[in-house]
Amino acid sequence: MTVFDTGDEALDAQDSPRTSVRLADDRELIYFDDEPGHDRSAPDRRPLPPRRPRSELRLDPVMGEWVVMAAHRQDRTHLPAQSECPLCPSADGRHSEIPAADYHVATFENRFPSLGGPPAGGRCEVVCFTSDHDSSFSLLPDRRLETVARAWTDRTAELNRRPDTEYVFVFENRGVEIGTTLHHPHGQIYAYPFVPARTARALEMARGHRAEQGSCLFCSIVAAERAAERVVARSDRFVAFVPAAARWPYEVHIYPYRHVTGLPELEPDERFELMVLYRDVLRRFDRLFDAPAPYIAHFQQAPARTDPGLAHLSIRVFTPRRAEGKLKYLAASESGAGAFISDILPEDAARRLREAR
Repeated sequence: MTVFDTGDEALDAQDSPRTSVRLADDRELIYFDDEPGHDRSAPDRRPLPPRRPRSELRLDPVMGEWVVMAAHRQDRTHLPAQSECPLCPSADGRHSEIPAADYHVATFENRFPSLGGPPAGGRCEVVCFTSDHDSSFSLLPDRRLETVARAWTDRTAELNRRPDTEYVFVFENRGVEIGTTLHHPHGQIYAYPFVPARTARALEMARGHRAEQGSCLFCSIVAAERAAERVVARSDRFVAFVPAAARWPYEVHIYPYRHVTGLPELEPDERFELMVLYRDVLRRFDRLFDAPAPYIAHFQQAPARTDPGLAHLSIRVFTPRRAEGKLKYLAASESGAGAFISDILPEDAARRLREAR
């Protein structure tokens, strides 16, 4: 098990600038820089047509869950060659989604959004962690971790203020095995106009626990897991563990010890500490197998308006790879019945991740 001492490494967010510009079709792009002094005024010279998101929401009357219809995404960019990557900086006459010749972190409205427009509402943003096409989140240096955390926090706070936002979902994926369509290191942020079903169910459980026990469900889980054999790594203020009822072969949850409901409630040094622990977990995933692990990671935060005090910030990350050359697929039990069957005991998964140093 690794114990981190971040000391004075956390950096003051006020020293790092934020620059908002507009792309050729009037989408917003925001540069978050590691340090001041960078010119981000390069214009977007592409002749882009007007952007008209055509998503709509439909309610499943049986499950009571919202489904997003976004048929226009069938034509989105799919696994382009590096020379055509839309997330690399613009250079040598080739214009991408990022007009600058280089950048640190950039967020922008998705050109092919799942949400947005009058029928559906909401907003979808892309978050690029680095201009290096061949890098990954697990390879980011400390300074960049702070910048990414600041960008995620900024966007969470701003999107939560939108009148059509009910829930901000920050996530990142890697690997064609889980459906990524761009290789460049990036994540996304969805500002849903509804509270997604899984989050709503978790809040329902938390509401029942508070009514019965008078305490936070998630704080109780953290208190129990801190002493369990499923802990993978910890820092002064955060713990990473494999949950007792893990659904995926290798699944890790990262929680703060104190009760905070989202990224905006963390101090800058806490955000940095969380990013260091998250990076460590991703590196452990990569050391499990001969090839880098595909994964999905997301933040659980409070809804914009619905019982925000019930939520407890966490990062959830999992890989569908269960063994070398083998993936866990969602078969009939998972996809049809919603009952997960795990191929690996959580205690064994935690032990392997602890040893992957």
